[in-house]
Amino acid sequence: MRDEENERIFHPSSLIPHPFAVPHPSVAAILLAAGRSRRMSAFKPLLTFGERTVVEACIGNLREGGIEEIVVVLGHRADEMRERLGHLPVRFAVNADAESEMGVSIARGVEKVSSEASAVFVALVDQPAIPPETIAFLNSEGKRTGARLVVPEYEGRGGHPVRIDLSFRDELMNLDPQRGLRGLFEAHHKEVLRVPVTSPYVARDMDRWDDYLALHREVFGTEPLEKSGQ
Repeated sequence: MRDEENERIFHPSSLIPHPFAVPHPSVAAILLAAGRSRRMSAFKPLLTFGERTVVEACIGNLREGGIEEIVVVLGHRADEMRERLGHLPVRFAVNADAESEMGVSIARGVEKVSSEASAVFVALVDQPAIPPETIAFLNSEGKRTGARLVVPEYEGRGGHPVRIDLSFRDELMNLDPQRGLRGLFEAHHKEVLRVPVTSPYVARDMDRWDDYLALHREVFGTEPLEKSGQ
């Protein structure tokens, strides 16, 4: 029989014995997918990307990168998105104004993030090619350094997803409508950790149809199987 008294785990600062280990705080992600994709001429989240849709690829990359709590912020075609993603272990938030600034969607997403989360990634739905390894690396660097704001950087160019300590929860709920996340990062620039990564996809999105086709060809070597997302 195990000696439970001798297996107590000691708190490193107080040396007070605890009968069990305290779990490490979790890290969540907000995936912004509320917009209308006006410049794309098709609904971006539901375009095919390999054998999945763009939004499913984004969710898969986050989960494979070690992020279990994912909040997808919906807006345009929200009911259709809920139905399409109903089989996935994600939570939904809704931005009723799909034309609003990104900060509104971030606030709606933060409202749904659990109180157990210590930090949150803000990810964009038009970046379906970010490798899970890159997400895991950004998370580990945030934990290792204790940096409250983490930005991936490819060849000197910043990108997404950014990792934000949830001590900034109130500020995330009240971002400046015009400056958004940029305003938060500028206000706390001394706390920003820029992490060089090997994936160019952190700094590359797809706003137009040609961007989508080029990205799909680059990642898969083929054209999309069908033009979905109409």
